[in-house]
Amino acid sequence: MKAEDLNANHFVLDLKATADLRVKLKQDPQGGLKQAAQQFEGMLLQMMLKSMRDATPQDGLMDSDQTRFFTSIMDQQLAQNLSTQGKLGFAKLIEQQLGRNQVSGAPLDSAAALETLQQTLVARQTANSAVALGGGAERVRSAVTTGKDLTASVGASSSASEFVNRIWPYAVEASSAIGVPAQFLVAHSALESGWGKSEIRSADGSPTYNLFGVKAGRNWQGASVEVPTTEYVNGVAQTSSEKFRVYGSYAESFRDYANLIKNNPRFSSVLGQQDGTQFAQSLQQSGYATDPMYADKLGRIISGSTLRQAMAG
Repeated sequence: MKAEDLNANHFVLDLKATADLRVKLKQDPQGGLKQAAQQFEGMLLQMMLKSMRDATPQDGLMDSDQTRFFTSIMDQQLAQNLSTQGKLGFAKLIEQQLGRNQVSGAPLDSAAALETLQQTLVARQTANSAVALGGGAERVRSAVTTGKDLTASVGASSSASEFVNRIWPYAVEASSAIGVPAQFLVAHSALESGWGKSEIRSADGSPTYNLFGVKAGRNWQGASVEVPTTEYVNGVAQTSSEKFRVYGSYAESFRDYANLIKNNPRFSSVLGQQDGTQFAQSLQQSGYATDPMYADKLGRIISGSTLRQAMAG
């Protein structure tokens, strides 16, 4: 069986394909490298298809988070199938680049080949994540040259999965309280906390469990911490010092967030939102944040592949 046949006959979400490719690389490093290059080409094609989708108005009757999700799977499969045809020539160039460490006239080193395949497989599975995390095509170009940015993307994707696993039960509980899909709440907490990496901390470094950036107003009776933050005044970013609430757990953070949305009249338009874009816009219009791009940032996380892959992982 040819390497390209193995790649073409697998569904893009078939996890067994990854194991098959690793076996192929061990048995035939040069053939495995060729197949890895094809997958890298598929990743590039997928990014091109995604850019085309993003440039097309998506306000039709059938447009939703669910249809966008299955459309992205279809595009991944299409990109994989196109890459096996070898008509674009990207794979050949990528194969030459990936094999740059091969000693002339000698077989490709198995360890190096395995590392190359791993990076390429990760690239295919996290292409959309790379775009969402910033850098887009430039991140891919750098990966072809060094592979370092792809490793960073893997770490980011893994961190997102860990974050979702840690807070998911509390998001589900809060979801039932305000009638908003749990993944929207995960996305909101991810935006405010940098997927848990930029969570507000107390002066001694201890966690505040404040995942939503909720401030400690005059009616707050619990503990608080004062930290620098960025606020926008007339669209201009300014640094100020604000007090934020301190919770005893993530569960408490989500419950307080749900109570805030449910009991504060200004957030009434947020309750029961089932559309990710409308949810994000309602939060901004209700004055949740002063950043003029807040709804856009939150909307991109909700509809982005980083969240989908983190929840699937």
